Amino acid sequence: MPWKENNNDDGPWGGPNGRGDKPSKKKQSINFDTYFANLKDQIKKIFPGGGNNKKNVLLACLIFFILWLLTGFYKVNANEQGVVLRFGEWVRTTLPGLHYHLPYPIEIAKTPKVTKVNKTEIGFRVIGTSQRMLLEESLMLTGDENIVDINFSVFWIIDDAGKFLFKLRNPEKSVKSVSESVMREVIGITPIVDALAAGRQEIETKSLSKIQIVLDNYESGVKITQLQLQKVDPPDQVIDSFRDVQRARADKEKVINEAIAYKNDLIPRARGEAEQILQEAEAYKREIVARSEGDADRFNSVLKAYKNNEDVTRNRIYLETLEKIFQNATKVIIDTKQGSGVLPYLPLPEIQKRNKRKKNKLQNLENNNLENNNLENNQKTKNVE
Repeated sequence: MPWKENNNDDGPWGGPNGRGDKPSKKKQSINFDTYFANLKDQIKKIFPGGGNNKKNVLLACLIFFILWLLTGFYKVNANEQGVVLRFGEWVRTTLPGLHYHLPYPIEIAKTPKVTKVNKTEIGFRVIGTSQRMLLEESLMLTGDENIVDINFSVFWIIDDAGKFLFKLRNPEKSVKSVSESVMREVIGITPIVDALAAGRQEIETKSLSKIQIVLDNYESGVKITQLQLQKVDPPDQVIDSFRDVQRARADKEKVINEAIAYKNDLIPRARGEAEQILQEAEAYKREIVARSEGDADRFNSVLKAYKNNEDVTRNRIYLETLEKIFQNATKVIIDTKQGSGVLPYLPLPEIQKRNKRKKNKLQNLENNNLENNNLENNQKTKNVE
């Protein structure tokens, strides 16, 4: 019998190409009748009334619809925010807790972590235990046209998850670019001396504030928590010379401060001494004037007494004058012829002074002898060694 009489398109050797090959996968088709028959059998197993019962079909659809609605519940943890998307468009942001959105595929919810502190490094990268420097990021121009090498880190968290996911294409890169730009702006108006020493805290504060303002204008949903300067140094090629200049400036400031301290100590002291001299001069003036006035009054009284009795006044003046002359004299003149009756004088103070001088000489001689003996003993000891 010819092979064409068969009710198939196979060749004489059983294959479509007449060579006994199996049918190609591209030409295989799904038997939908068999598929729906199997589905009908499964429905019959679920619902005893059979697949032809319309009530059972409606009940199955209702159960499926309820289960589909229940898939819209989602939970947002304490360290997360919920971002609801409706057909891919951000419609709302939810706080931690249990919430509901329309089931998939109408709405979906994302829950990114918002309490994690992220770190952006500028001027360097930490890879494992090693650190790689990036001069194209770290070298900046200061306000007095000097170059400074700055490495700093920016720490940030997600403040609004919706804005973070949909307002910026690459939030991490945006934070890095904004931070580097703002730091260059702040350093560009800061002298290098302030950047290297006293002005570092001010640089951190200004930069953090300006970075936050720019990111808020971009609606980035990012909150900057800290900006930390890691290194602020001159470039490596000139760092030694710059340190020499800094030491010279420090010495200059030290000398200036010492001069100011000496000035602050000397001027008040000189003013005090001047005031003391003025007060002593004023007191001396008053003393001299008072003494002169007293002498003048005394002279007038003596003159008045002299006029009343010249001999007595003359003798008294003579005796007082001799008393003044001889009151500090160490010699005493005695008129033995007149029989004054004065006993011979023994100069005990002079004898004591003479004995004290002899004692001091003896003590000095003993000390010299002791020193000479010590020197001789030391020399003998060295010779023995």
